[in-house]
Amino acid sequence: MCGIVGILSTTKKDTSLYIYDALTILQHRGQDAAGIVTSHKGRFYMRKSNGLVRNSFRTKHMTKLRGDMGIGHVRYPTAGSSSGAEAQPFYVNSPYGIAFAHNGNLTNTKQLGKELFEEDLRHINTNSDSEILLNVFASELAKLKKQRINEKDIFDSVSQVHKRVRGAYASIGMVPGYGIFGFRDPNGIRPLILGKRTTKGGTKYMLASESVALTALGYEITRDIEPGEAVVIDREGNVFTQQCADNPKYSPCIFEFVYFARPDSVIDNISVYKSRLRMGERLAAKISKEWDINEIDVVIPIPDTSRVAALQLAQKLEVKYSEGLIKNRYIARTFIMPGQKQRKKSVRQKLSTIELEFKGKNVLLVDDSIVRGTTSEQIVKMARDAGANKVFFASAAPPVRHPNVYGIDMASEKEFIAHNKDTDQICKAIGADKLIYQDLGDLIWCVQQGNENIKEFDCSCFNGEYVTQDIDKAYLEQIESLRSDSAKQQNSTNESSELICNDVE
Repeated sequence: MCGIVGILSTTKKDTSLYIYDALTILQHRGQDAAGIVTSHKGRFYMRKSNGLVRNSFRTKHMTKLRGDMGIGHVRYPTAGSSSGAEAQPFYVNSPYGIAFAHNGNLTNTKQLGKELFEEDLRHINTNSDSEILLNVFASELAKLKKQRINEKDIFDSVSQVHKRVRGAYASIGMVPGYGIFGFRDPNGIRPLILGKRTTKGGTKYMLASESVALTALGYEITRDIEPGEAVVIDREGNVFTQQCADNPKYSPCIFEFVYFARPDSVIDNISVYKSRLRMGERLAAKISKEWDINEIDVVIPIPDTSRVAALQLAQKLEVKYSEGLIKNRYIARTFIMPGQKQRKKSVRQKLSTIELEFKGKNVLLVDDSIVRGTTSEQIVKMARDAGANKVFFASAAPPVRHPNVYGIDMASEKEFIAHNKDTDQICKAIGADKLIYQDLGDLIWCVQQGNENIKEFDCSCFNGEYVTQDIDKAYLEQIESLRSDSAKQQNSTNESSELICNDVE
């Protein structure tokens, strides 16, 4: 999972500071690396680095990132490694010069890499599927053999991308002297939203992963880019859109609503906040049927993502709600920490208990989901150490049993605590007295109520049904092997070199 943003301004003022602000707002989508590319007088200016947005850009960098259009990216590594060479945006000089940022994960990377080398005669310099996606697009654009391009050329190239590429991809690109563009995969697995801001000096346009990046900076949301659709915004501020896929269908990733997206975002016309409220309601209804709610003294959320669901659950059960766990805001999200050792180390650093909310009480802990069980097990122990009499656990999502191959770090089913275990066995593994999960049908209902035009969601991590219909056992074994190799690479010293046009250092 990554965060992407693109801004074009007809005011002819630099956009880098606004891109920086948008990336900071999208920081929850990736904390491994950050990058910005701007365009000024036909040239690219780039800065990218491992680390958080605030640590990757200094004043000396920002003053050199000139241009009235640019794109940015925050990375959460899922394919390839976490080396600096794989930080985005990526760049190719032919044709025209294209800067490119991608959120998602391709599922036919190996085939595409072979095609690009043997048929398109293009060199791939990293293990990143994002670089492959960029080169597929660039190759299709080059086949048109035009000296100057227009929106139709970009739409035609995106159409060919859809025919060649499989998987999840929401992408934003930029061509110097022309404009910015964005497109979304035919299933709409990853989000992409368009907005604009009108000022006295002109109009600014933004493409971003989540609506909160637009609204926080004063942009008016225009609409979501539809599955398979592409949008082009030229230097004069003309906006062109076209459906570029033959058989598009809405199948957005349901885990965006469970965990990744901010609660103040709206994705595909669905309020993340309201969907999480409904998750709390449905989970409360299930608890009422299966448990004696008189046993529960207090409901405590595991911050931050579960707060909305936990508060609604407590209200429906008419049980006291308390913030018994306090989060250290300076510790990153443990789910997207690279490596299991780092995740385990971070849980105790991230959370601490308020003992008076636990001591002598039967506590119901509520989390958005349970994936590896690392956080759950340690928090249950923390609750007992704080004096809890009994510790119950509720998950607002069903058990995660299958790898996610579309851009979330769930590549190996052996890592999942629910692997080959039933609910009682999982409960024992995390050390809780009782455990309850949201039913998948209820979760789908909770999200679907926001937009009933969406008939299908990608729920593959829960049910093993992959919307691209190209995932088999051999593929899953392949990505597990690549994941293992990548982990070994991360534990060694990464020495890499980059060829960057006008790199801002």
